[in-house]
Order: sequence, then structure tokens, then C-alpha cells
Amino acid sequence: MRTLEKDKEKELLGFFLPQGTLEYFDITHFVKDKEGLVLFLEEKNLPPAEYTGQTLHSKGFYPEVRVQDFPIRDNKVELSIKRRRWEVQGSGEIVSRNWDLVMKGARLTKEFALFLKDAFGRSSD
Repeated sequence: MRTLEKDKEKELLGFFLPQGTLEYFDITHFVKDKEGLVLFLEEKNLPPAEYTGQTLHSKGFYPEVRVQDFPIRDNKVELSIKRRRWEVQGSGEIVSRNWDLVMKGARLTKEFALFLKDAFGRSSD
């Protein structure tokens, strides 16, 4: 029964976030203070599709980036986003998700994909 509750909670949270966010990010925690609400998001350890067939190892995260999102019930909302990076086994190349490709092929809204691309710069960081 608890799994069903978690699924419902996730579905509810999805209404307050840009479409597709929970497909690529987990909400690790949140903080509510007098300034508003901060949601902490970490990119899931799901290697980018363009590296299918290659062995990738997670190498942690790039530094978090904080961005403002739409207010919820008169509360300022910030998203604290940590984007994951991977190392390609053999070459040692460090790679990350290409948000241009995600925008073309996923359920992520164009607006959110462009936002992520701008917030994090080029995927080859």
C-alpha cells in the first residue's frame, strides 16, 4: 500500500513542476522558510540515451544551480538542481545529458528543456 501512496505523492508533485521533471530528477528534500519554498532536485542515474551500448559510471554531480520557478500559493519557489555527470569507461571522457536531444524526444516541455540548457550551459561541460 505504501508504494501506491508514494506513486500518488509523486503524481501530485508532478502538477507543481514543469512537465517531465520527475522523469529525469528525484526530489531529495525541500525547505520551507519565510522566503518561500526550495525544492532540491538530483538528476537520476539514468545514463543518456546517446551513450547506449557504452559503459558509463556515475561520477557524481556538477555544482547545484538555483533557479526561480512559478510561485505556489503566494510562496516564492526555487529549484535547486544538481545535474549528474558520467565517465565513459575506456576513454575517461566525462559526459552529461544533452538537453537538446531530450527536448526533441521526451515528454519534457520545450520551455523546461531550454531552461535547463540555459541554466547549465552546453552538455559538454
